[in-house]
Amino acid sequence: MILLRSIAACALLAAAVFPQQQAPPPQAEEPTIKVDVDLVNVLCSVRNRQGGLVPGLSKDEFTVLEDGKPQEIRYFARETDLPLTIGLLVDVSRSQERLIDTERHAAEQFFSDVLGKKDMAFLISFGEEAELLQDYTNSAHLLAKGLDGLKVNAPPPMLHDGPVPTIYHPRGTILFDAVYLAANDRLKGQVGRKVMVLITDGVDQGSRVKIGEALSSAQKADAVIYAIDYFDPSAYGYRGGIVLGGNAGAGDLKRMADQTGGRVFQVDRKHSLSDAFRQIQEEMRSQYAIGYLPANAARDGGFRHIEIHTRDKDMKVQARKGYFASPRDAS
Repeated sequence: MILLRSIAACALLAAAVFPQQQAPPPQAEEPTIKVDVDLVNVLCSVRNRQGGLVPGLSKDEFTVLEDGKPQEIRYFARETDLPLTIGLLVDVSRSQERLIDTERHAAEQFFSDVLGKKDMAFLISFGEEAELLQDYTNSAHLLAKGLDGLKVNAPPPMLHDGPVPTIYHPRGTILFDAVYLAANDRLKGQVGRKVMVLITDGVDQGSRVKIGEALSSAQKADAVIYAIDYFDPSAYGYRGGIVLGGNAGAGDLKRMADQTGGRVFQVDRKHSLSDAFRQIQEEMRSQYAIGYLPANAARDGGFRHIEIHTRDKDMKVQARKGYFASPRDAS
């Protein structure tokens, strides 16, 4: 019953956040990509021991395991000309107030550089509430206008009018709700490559869904999460940029990125937000697309673990950790 109430609450939340959703504009002039409905598609990147991206590998250099059992690769491509759908989720809670202008300018340049003619993007801000600032578009100009709408969205500060403080549970940063909504309402059902880019310090406050539900929604949408850990120490009372113990939300960001095949990028004195966007762009241009028909054909809704390795043991493959074998008629 708790799970059902949680799902129902998220459905109500989605209706409140996106009351006038529109289907993405058709791309009638582009060829339609048709694949076997049972084909498991995995995007991956390969890095060498020094951390550099490795291009030019062939199909024969990869091994795919599902639940520990080898799988036959049916589809392989080194080129990433598949349509790309990007969801940019920007934290506009009170803790990010001093960072919003930098986020706006860096994201505008990112969209201008990364969007190809077949690609689409949308923009969501989240703080106390989530807001769709720009729905699916291929226009960097429209996305820039959407970015102009970034502004702090936070509850009023706690007031102490009496001798006994009242219980105060504000919805300050609904990160997990935003991930759930972006995956379930925007990315699920789209074809091609799907990427979610989060700009946040990773601290969630007040989401109706838990991190596990948010992560599951991203996995079911086949979306890769790239998280940009942008942390303002002064917002949490630290001075001089010194943070003892690090950012409290970093662990949640790493979990979501690792499980979906993405990465976490840290913004600090040595690495700017623009640097993080450039690394994401480079990685998206260096991906391998692998497809296989699972030997286990059961569609029982269970989670199947995926491992991908290369013949060269010194190389590390970055890919999602698994998928849900949902029934074909499941929404």
